[in-house]
Amino acid sequence: MARILAIDYGKRRTGLAVTDELQLIAGGLTTVDTKVLMDYILDYMKREPVERIVVGLPKQMNNTPSENMVRIEPFVNRLRKLVDVPVEYYDERFTSVLAHRAMLDSGIGKMARRNKELVDEISATIILQSYMESKRMKNSIL
Repeated sequence: MARILAIDYGKRRTGLAVTDELQLIAGGLTTVDTKVLMDYILDYMKREPVERIVVGLPKQMNNTPSENMVRIEPFVNRLRKLVDVPVEYYDERFTSVLAHRAMLDSGIGKMARRNKELVDEISATIILQSYMESKRMKNSIL
């Protein structure tokens, strides 16, 4: 089985998370400068088997797209042309809040909690974990 890669796309930097090869566990991969994101993903996919890419879909509480969607959509369209795997969106609402909560609950110090790169990586991990759980729930219903 191949990995699933998740992207928490940001204007300046982007958090990435990936599953293990059995797709059981989501873990943070890294945070990269958004300017080099495409190169990073393409290089990663040369080294590791990836069967799907999940991109956080930024929505506001009223279900309308957030302002970041104007940057994400062109990126996703380009990515779909460059990779030979499905690229899909997954709702990312509350992931930053959940990332901060996870950092607090894990006992990470105050200075580390200010590390926005770590927040982005944890947010990508939460997106991926939520995506995997939703797929498991759908499969158990069917």
